[in-house]
Amino acid sequence: MRHTLSILGFLALATTVLADTTYRSRPDLSPPHLNITIPCDARCASGYLFVSPFTTYGEPDDRVSYQVAPYILDSTGDLVWSGFGYFAGWTGNLQAARYQGKDVLFSFEGLHNGNHGHGHGHHTLLDDHYNVVKVLRAGGHRVSDKHEFEIIDEKTALFQIYEPTQRDLTAWGGDDEQTWIVDARFQELDIATGKVVFEWSSLDHVSPNESALPLPRGLAGIGRSSATAWDYFHINSIIKGSDGHYLLSARHASTIFKINGTDGSVIWRLGGNRSDFTLGDGVRFGFQHHARYFNEDPQGSGEVISLFDNSVYGSESAGNGNEIRINPYSRGKYIKLDHVAKTASLVRAIEPPSVAVPDLSKGDPPILTKSQGSLQSLPNGGDFVNWGSEGQITECDADGTPIFHAFFGKDFLRDKLQNYRAFRYNWTGYSPEDPAVFAESSSEGSVRLFVSWNGDTVTTSWRFSWAEETDSITTDGKTVTTTVWKNKTVARRGFETSTRIYQPKEVRIVSVKAEALGAGDSVLGVSSSVVVQKALTKMVETVGNDRLVGQETLGFGIEL
Repeated sequence: MRHTLSILGFLALATTVLADTTYRSRPDLSPPHLNITIPCDARCASGYLFVSPFTTYGEPDDRVSYQVAPYILDSTGDLVWSGFGYFAGWTGNLQAARYQGKDVLFSFEGLHNGNHGHGHGHHTLLDDHYNVVKVLRAGGHRVSDKHEFEIIDEKTALFQIYEPTQRDLTAWGGDDEQTWIVDARFQELDIATGKVVFEWSSLDHVSPNESALPLPRGLAGIGRSSATAWDYFHINSIIKGSDGHYLLSARHASTIFKINGTDGSVIWRLGGNRSDFTLGDGVRFGFQHHARYFNEDPQGSGEVISLFDNSVYGSESAGNGNEIRINPYSRGKYIKLDHVAKTASLVRAIEPPSVAVPDLSKGDPPILTKSQGSLQSLPNGGDFVNWGSEGQITECDADGTPIFHAFFGKDFLRDKLQNYRAFRYNWTGYSPEDPAVFAESSSEGSVRLFVSWNGDTVTTSWRFSWAEETDSITTDGKTVTTTVWKNKTVARRGFETSTRIYQPKEVRIVSVKAEALGAGDSVLGVSSSVVVQKALTKMVETVGNDRLVGQETLGFGIEL
């Protein structure tokens, strides 16, 4: 099921010029396009979308223009902030948080090993002006992995470490050349000082016997070098409970662990081949991600955890014969733990849109997420689901009904983008840049003005000012130039706001600038002055997702 565009919009989408990912005032930015199949309505939670989609086909070619970066988008897919240039390398897990009483953003940045599903890098915190607050690296001469970063009580941070090490693996089917295994570690680190306050090692506490991916099969690494180390455990989420212990998701053990925050011992296991709980109907999960506490009750019968149940392990390329499935499609799950009766029961499951809304099954099949994924519990009782390797996001209301759904990318990129985690957060941002303005004349005698301010969320309107020059001839034959400054204020509409001014033949518009106005028409920022550029071709406004609003468009035209 797809939304119908007008004829003009269809023609705009059909052109080879992919201008729907370009802003006239910021041609250097090429954010992802959201292909929205279920648009948000009043039931959606407040806030913006926090995403970091990345490609799986190598470098962009002449069919697309796309920048791998963290992004903040609104619910229509319009850009709020592009992190391109603010973070370097591969980025993921962009989130909003609090640190020392202030709002911050954080993201992993570094290198991504797509073949083995891990990263090498560090985590960077930005303030609400997008300036670097802190760069955090693992302690003890180790390198942070991409999978987890969580700020605890505005003081410490949790993150995971992928560390190959050599061991005798003959007990698990290894030969003389198979000696490398991944010791999955996590650290809790004091953000201000960088001091490690707690560290845990999987090999110290969990036997490789618990792996769901045995070494001889080679699905999690063949163990012949540090680059192909057997990743028997694979931590992909950690959170600290109010009791000081840790909730840990081990994907390659298909198990959720509770880890003692003092000595590192395993308090209990959920799932896998050594579960301490009897699993009720629908509870079974596999190769899961993003386990979180929904309600803590560590000794009683009312504890609820959430997780994203991939239910599959395998390559994102179909047909290689190395896939393990335990369910036809992936789901978000809420699981209730009774610590007295030692039972686990399914509270509710968040189904893919094509399952929850039967009409959608006529289009895309149910979503089976072979890697990545996240489930966020929203303040209004709904849920925000990121379908990881399948490049889709869904918001559901408290009843599990999909009220928003979108694919990352369109056309060639439709099946080429993935996203590790995605979230919805409220956020107030103040751009450290100057507003960007662009002016362009047309053959019809008008000038189109465009303005944007990357990352700003507080501007309510824009005041454009321009200089009009007129020449006149005096009685003695001299040419006199008269300059008159004029201005026009328009309401802000999205990332890029546009308006049109008319230019009589005898008048030259020689300088244009824009001022960002906030509450009470206070001036928040002023652009540089720019000259008017001559349009190269006739431009027409685009429609629907392509930002037309009435006479004054939110963006740009596109060649036909």
